[in-house]
Amino acid sequence: MLRGQMFLAGIIAVSIGSASSATPAFGQAPPQKPAVPIAPVEVVATRTPEAPHDVPLAIEVISGADLRARGVSSLKDALSLAAGVSIAPGGDNGPASAVPEFWGLREFDAFLLVVDGIPWGGAFNPALATLSLRDVERIEVLRGPAPVTYGATSFVGVIHVVHNAAAENATYLTTTGGSFGSGSIAADLASPFLGDWKSRLSADYDHQGFADDRTSFSKGHALWRAANVGKDSKSWINADLNFVRQDPASPFPREGATLTTAVPLDANHNPSGAYLDEDRLMVAGGWERPVMSGATWGTTASFTHSSQRILRGFLTNIANTADNASGFRENIEVNDLYADTHIIWPAISNVRFMAGADALFANGNAEGATFSYTALLDGSTAPNASVPSTFNQDAKDQRLFIGAYGSAEWRPVPRFTVSAGVRLNATSESYGPGTSATNTRPSGSLGVMYSIWEEGPNHVRVFANARDTFKPAAFDFSLAEAGDILKPETSRSYEAGFKLRGFNGTADLEASAFNMDFENLVTATVVNNLPAFINSGHTRFKGFELAADLRLAHAMFVRASYSAHDGKFVDFVQAFDGVPTQLAGKFVEMSTKSLWSAGLTLSPDEGFIASASVNYTGDRFMDMRNHAPLGGFATYDAGIGYRTGRWEFRLDGHNLGNSRDVVSESEFGDAQYYRMPARSVRAGVVVKY
Repeated sequence: MLRGQMFLAGIIAVSIGSASSATPAFGQAPPQKPAVPIAPVEVVATRTPEAPHDVPLAIEVISGADLRARGVSSLKDALSLAAGVSIAPGGDNGPASAVPEFWGLREFDAFLLVVDGIPWGGAFNPALATLSLRDVERIEVLRGPAPVTYGATSFVGVIHVVHNAAAENATYLTTTGGSFGSGSIAADLASPFLGDWKSRLSADYDHQGFADDRTSFSKGHALWRAANVGKDSKSWINADLNFVRQDPASPFPREGATLTTAVPLDANHNPSGAYLDEDRLMVAGGWERPVMSGATWGTTASFTHSSQRILRGFLTNIANTADNASGFRENIEVNDLYADTHIIWPAISNVRFMAGADALFANGNAEGATFSYTALLDGSTAPNASVPSTFNQDAKDQRLFIGAYGSAEWRPVPRFTVSAGVRLNATSESYGPGTSATNTRPSGSLGVMYSIWEEGPNHVRVFANARDTFKPAAFDFSLAEAGDILKPETSRSYEAGFKLRGFNGTADLEASAFNMDFENLVTATVVNNLPAFINSGHTRFKGFELAADLRLAHAMFVRASYSAHDGKFVDFVQAFDGVPTQLAGKFVEMSTKSLWSAGLTLSPDEGFIASASVNYTGDRFMDMRNHAPLGGFATYDAGIGYRTGRWEFRLDGHNLGNSRDVVSESEFGDAQYYRMPARSVRAGVVVKY
C-alpha cells in the first residue's frame, strides 16, 4: 500500500512539475503552440470514429508507431504500459500464448480478443497463440465487459488489434536474432490487385527459444488485405494463415505454501517429443454502403478453420517414483462462423442510433487418449512414454450465439453525452450426445459523460457507466470435461472516473474506479488427473486505476500507470480433501492486489532512439484458501537503436533483471504454475522503402 501511495504521489508531482515548467513567468504572454491533433479512431466500443476521451468508458489506444518504437514482439510487451492490465506470457496454451489479467481477474477466457473487427477465437476461447503483431496500426484496450455489439463474449476487457489498411504503401523488411537461438524475418508490402482495389501483404516467420529445457516455438504467418474504398463506401477482403509449432514447457509444482525445491527452475517434465501445434486459416469480407436518410449499412462475415495437435504431460506426484506423471495426446478440429450486420444513422436532433444483429457459430470435435509415464524430478532427460496410437476418448461441442442489439448516443448539449445499449442474447450449446442447454437473456449498458471544462483540445470530463452481461461457461475440449454444461457466467458492473487533457493536448490523465459482481465464475479443478471446470458461486472485483502520459519535444513520450485491485469470493463452497470449505472473504487465486508501470520512449524519425520501462506486479495468493502468498516483483525492459531515412538498427532487452516469479496458474494437475521467462535480448535491422 505504501508503494502505491508513493507511486501515486510521484505521478501527481510529475504533472505539477510539467505544469510549472509550461507556465510563463508573471507578466509574460504565454507562448502560442499549435494544438496537438487528436485523431478519432474507430473504437471497438461504438463501431464509429470517436476519440477515446469521447467515450464514457475506460479505454485507451496504443499506436503502431509506439509499438515499433519500443521493439514490441509480444502481447505482454505491447500492453506493458496499459493501465490495469497484466499479461502473463506462456501458460497452458504454450509459450507462444499468454494469460491476460483485467480488473484483477486472470483467466484465459474472461476477455474478448478481436482482430480487425473479427472475434479471434469465435464462440470458444481467444486464440492468442496465433495473434500477430506485424504491421499493426493500433491496439484498442477497453476495460470491463464487451459492448452490446459483441454480445456474450467478455466480462473484464476487450483487446482489439487493428492492422494497417490495405492502401498503406510503405514497405518494411525486418530481421532479428537473439537469446536462446531466437530469430525472425518479416516483410510488409503493398501488392498488386484488380482495378481500384488496393492490397497489402504481411508475412513473417519467428522462432523463439527459452531458458526452460526443450521449450520453444516457431510461428509462420501471412495476412493479405484487399479493399476498394470510395467516397462514401468500401468493400474489403482479408485472409489470414497461421501455423504454430510449440515445444511446451511444463508447469512448476507447489508443495504447501511454497513452490517445491525438489524441481530445478527450468526443468521440463513433458514426455519426449511433446508438441502443441496449430494450423489456422481465416477468411473474411465485408462492406459499408450508404442507404436511405444518410445512414450507413455495414456487414462483416468470416470463416475460420483451426486444427490442433497436442502431446504433453505434467507431474502428478512430486517424487521419483514410477508413473509420477500424466499425459495426453489429442487432436482438435474447430470451425467457426461470424456474421454481423448493422445500420448507423447520422445524428438527428443530437441523437445518433445504431441497430444490428450478429451470430457466432462454432463446431468443435476432439479425440484423444491419456497415459501415465515416469519423469525424473530434475528433468535431466526427456521422459520416454508409451504414447497411445489410438484414441478412446472424445469431447464435442457445438455453440450458437445470436443477438439483436441497438444503441443510442444523445448529446442534449455539447458538453453532456448519454450513451445506452441493449441486446437480446440467445445462446444454444450441445455437448456430446444428449446434453444441451439454451439461454435467452438481455444485456445492456448505460453511460454518461460531462465536460467540466473545455478549451481547445484541453478538457476535464467525468464519466460513469453501468453494464450487465452474461456468457456461456468456457469449454476447452479437455478430455475430462464434466458431463453437464456449466451454468452461464453473469456480471453486473459499475464504473466512474474522469479524463483530463491539458497543455494544448500534450498531456493526458485518466482515472476510474469499478465494482463488478460476478456469478458462476468458471474455476479450474482436476478430474482423474486432467483439467476440468466448475462454477464458483459469487465473487466481487473492485478497484481503482490511474494512467498519465506526456508527449514531449524531440519525439519523447512518457507514461505511468497505477492500479489497486480487490478480487474476493463472496459466497463459494469448494471441497478440499473431501471437506467442504466456505471461501467467502478470501482473495481470488492469482488476483494481483496492485500493478504499476512507467516508461519512456524516444522515437524521432531519424537519429538515436531509445525506450525503457518497468512493470511491478504486487502481492497475490497462489491458492483459493490464501495459504500460499506471493510477494511482489518487478521486470525491466529497455532498447536502444539508430534510424536513418531508410534503415533502423536496434537492440532490445526484456526482463533484464531476470525475474522468474510466478505469473499464472496451470489448469493441468493440482497446484502448478508458470513462471516469468528468463532474460532475453534481441538485435534487429529494419529496412523501409
